[in-house]
Amino acid sequence: MKVTMIGTGYVGLVTGTCFADFGLDVTCADINADKIAMLEGGEVPFYEPGLSEKIEQNVAAGRLTFSTEVGTAIQEADAVFIAVGTPAREDGATDLSYIEAVARDIGRNLNGYKVIATKSTVPPQTGARIRELLIEEAGPDAEFDVVSNPEFLREGSAVDDFMRPDRIVVGADSARAVDLMKALYRPLYLIETPFVITSVASAEMIKYASNAFLAVKITFINEVANICERVDADVHVVAKSMGLDGRISPKFLHPGPGFGGSCFPKDVASLVSTGERNGYEFLVGRAALEANERQRDIMTDKIRAAADGLEGKRIGFLGLAFKPNTDDVRESPAIEIIERVLDAGATVSAFDPAAMETGRDLLGDRITYAEDTYSAAADADVLVIATEWNQFRNLDFARLREIMKRPAIVDLRNVYSPDRMRDQDFHYTSVGR
Repeated sequence: MKVTMIGTGYVGLVTGTCFADFGLDVTCADINADKIAMLEGGEVPFYEPGLSEKIEQNVAAGRLTFSTEVGTAIQEADAVFIAVGTPAREDGATDLSYIEAVARDIGRNLNGYKVIATKSTVPPQTGARIRELLIEEAGPDAEFDVVSNPEFLREGSAVDDFMRPDRIVVGADSARAVDLMKALYRPLYLIETPFVITSVASAEMIKYASNAFLAVKITFINEVANICERVDADVHVVAKSMGLDGRISPKFLHPGPGFGGSCFPKDVASLVSTGERNGYEFLVGRAALEANERQRDIMTDKIRAAADGLEGKRIGFLGLAFKPNTDDVRESPAIEIIERVLDAGATVSAFDPAAMETGRDLLGDRITYAEDTYSAAADADVLVIATEWNQFRNLDFARLREIMKRPAIVDLRNVYSPDRMRDQDFHYTSVGR
């Protein structure tokens, strides 16, 4: 079976590569010639553990190819997946211009029955809009089915998430489309992956509701952590006990500087906007966005207090990416807090194992980009742990005491225990403890 993936960003490239690993014939198509040339040369345009190896294996096996000939790739496919960007507009609504452009392109190249599946995260009722555009371009007699097949890939573990998912969601209006989608995912039946077969609109809503719920859960434990600090409670004990309740679960109950990345902020804002367009105010989502923004300010205040003011101080940052095992800095708490620290008159030196170049794209020459962990800490008044990379979990505290102006650490990810830091004679600040 022939699959075409339109868009070679994070979702498209991971999905296309993993489908090829299932034994399917996959073409990843993109109008960006530079990106395709990079992929054909064996270069992956972003950091994701295990992905480059899978690309190399499947290209060598002849199952995975890259092309700028989008029209040809559409014509040759049995299933066409849309995996282009859906950025947020200034009002929080989702910009569907890339989706609509691809839908029109598919319509112009329909040459027989195809399943058109949306992988991009889109608001409910987008599938209906895609259907309209396909009919406009291909005519009312064109044979196709529109499917919503949302992705649930976590950056840093995306390959494993695709190969061992919690569920596969297929939103479709015909048995023929459902059968084809099940055939694509056939290897997952062997590991008894649950399949949710539903309507297109419900599948679109499942993605938004899932991300919004997780964002709210993160926000909730951050709010609890802020109260814990004021009543002399330990948020880790509180969160662990909460997580033992089967109705709650322990996942995403980790306090810190707030959620970031390419999905949660954008998707919550889009769901708020979707509610507004349909005459409903999504209060919980709006409150989560506001509290998440305030969390950046609260974290900045912690750094200010530890440094005894930020004007003229040097602050070292460990981490730029929004989470470990990725180079993604979109909506990263680390970046946003660095910007606040800079605006308050401090200088910043930062190190991240993977996100130095992407961080530079946002921060430019406003900070110093250190060669390693200890270069970032050198001469710092305060060292901030902003992203919980594993290599930041075993710092040499004796060395830090020698190279820092004063032994002060602000741990925004609660990597260390307060008792251990007291034993190391560090002024230590964490979240909710």
